[in-house]
Amino acid sequence: MSAETLAEAERRLCGLVNALSRRIEGHVREHASALGLTAPQAVALRELTGPMTLRELAERMSCEPSNATFVSDRLEEQGLVERRPHPSDRRAKQLVLTPKGAALRDRLIATLTRESPLSRLSDREQDTLQELLLRAVAG
Repeated sequence: MSAETLAEAERRLCGLVNALSRRIEGHVREHASALGLTAPQAVALRELTGPMTLRELAERMSCEPSNATFVSDRLEEQGLVERRPHPSDRRAKQLVLTPKGAALRDRLIATLTRESPLSRLSDREQDTLQELLLRAVAG
């Protein structure tokens, strides 16, 4: 393949990845709003799969720790998360879902998986896409 052909293929692929990202972000925003959340709050709840530090949450949200702190503060004000001492690091705190937060997270996950832009793909196709994307982003 010529360099120009490769460049065009990469341009198209990047456009598709960006389009999928925008579709997923819009989907999250729409369903978050229906549950009284902002999109960043929904992403934080989605990513809180167990107790974790703010730094871990920020990494999962692909944002700066200060942004994760702001979002976590709002979730804490709503009674959805609480900060607890880290079990092995006295200097750190962990975010933990409250029962109210866990219930809302369950509703959010159910809502996000319905009619997701990825739901058009079979389970096998989703696995393949994940494998390919992991290879592409591997350092």
